[in-house]
Amino acid sequence: MQSLQHILSHIQPKQIIGNTAVSVSGLSMDSREIQSGYIFIAISGTQVDGHVYIDQAIEKGASVIVCEQIPLNPVVKVTYVQVTHAAMAAGEMAAVFYGHPSQQLKITGVTGTNGKTTCATLLFKLFRYLGYSCGLLSTVQNQINDTVLPSTHTTPDSIRLQQLLAEMLQAGCTHVFMEVSSHAIHQHRMAGTQLVGACFTNITHDHLDYHQTFDEYIRVKKILFDELPSTAFALSNADDKRGLVMLQNTKALRKTYSLKSMADFKGKILENQLSGLIMTINGEEVYFRMIGEFNAYNILCVFGAALLLGEEKSRILQALSMLQGAEGRFDYQLSPKQQIMGIVDYAHTPDALLNVLATIKNLRKANEKIYTVVGCGGNRDSAKRPVMGLVACEHSDKVIFTSDNPRNEDPYEIIRQMESGVAVHQRKKYISISDRREAIKTACAMADTGDIILVAGKGHEKYQEVMGIKNAFDDKKVLTEMFALLEK
Repeated sequence: MQSLQHILSHIQPKQIIGNTAVSVSGLSMDSREIQSGYIFIAISGTQVDGHVYIDQAIEKGASVIVCEQIPLNPVVKVTYVQVTHAAMAAGEMAAVFYGHPSQQLKITGVTGTNGKTTCATLLFKLFRYLGYSCGLLSTVQNQINDTVLPSTHTTPDSIRLQQLLAEMLQAGCTHVFMEVSSHAIHQHRMAGTQLVGACFTNITHDHLDYHQTFDEYIRVKKILFDELPSTAFALSNADDKRGLVMLQNTKALRKTYSLKSMADFKGKILENQLSGLIMTINGEEVYFRMIGEFNAYNILCVFGAALLLGEEKSRILQALSMLQGAEGRFDYQLSPKQQIMGIVDYAHTPDALLNVLATIKNLRKANEKIYTVVGCGGNRDSAKRPVMGLVACEHSDKVIFTSDNPRNEDPYEIIRQMESGVAVHQRKKYISISDRREAIKTACAMADTGDIILVAGKGHEKYQEVMGIKNAFDDKKVLTEMFALLEK
């Protein structure tokens, strides 16, 4: 239990109605989670306005309401705290309630369109390998040392974030590596969290359903770097057109990594094969188990961040040479007899799909065909759908358009939008099969010895969301099943 007065110490309310000496047992932005003595924080969200649930929260025992608009008829014995930005206040209050865990941890954030999960996961694995107690917050999973926790968002809400950081601190963690999405930055989920460093991977066409314009998407990403303290580091991809833009106004130590231009952390690919990458990094030649130019960038980002966190160059490179990336990122397997290669990858943006297909094209022999199974998510940025269709057909021998997570949209309409981007001369290259399992099965049936099948878009996900229902579905598992059928 803590006093409300203490919890409000880091925010500046517009007005307070009621007693601030009351004891608080918890806080939540979800009225369904409210218990006796809780603070309910009414967030004006993108889909739901929390102010609608104030009465429900009070009925469930909330003794304090934090809101942007005081209700017309305040309830006696309930304290109301009016703030300008409830979402920002939530993070600051949660940080106080949980004892400012971020101030006692070395937290590195990773943002960008592609590569966030791989970089955050690699940093976590690297520092675990080096003997540290660490936490991971990612799209795939949250993790405290060897304990895996489910992940529902790329970046947790601000209260859950502070709770997780407190649990990590309690478990003895010294370092935390986290993905930071543009949604999280825009929604102030990082409020109350102190970073020792932030990394930028790249920025490409994505999330315009939320941000509306590409310029706004860039502006939001940049906020993470603009708000870093002078004691932190800001590490950016110098080969990305917006890489140096991210560093323009930051107070942090500015560092860059690159494959193609001058940078603080410079890499060069010597060999890129199915067995892995051979690269030089700052003059050292090293073998890595990961594949592709996009992973070369991820490795450079992780190398630079680890150096900036104080680790030794030789120890970093030795450890990185032993590690593999995140689940569902260029995750490949071979069918036992025909040696058809199946690759599952999370690529769900045009740029990510292009990167994966470019890597596959570099790895294949002249007579091996590339079959791509790909869809686009529903209730998300629809402008990228024709581009995804175009990229898939331009860089594959045969494409099967299918469902991704259609959510509340018509999967056939999503597929039609993907088809609209395909050039006239390439329209014989694709077929459309809405059922994702059947699409994967068809690709396996069409492929011949040595061919390559890419199943793109869902990666690590173990479900397919249709009309609000998440049905069990695992691309990697389905691919394995279909390979087994080929052997019969």
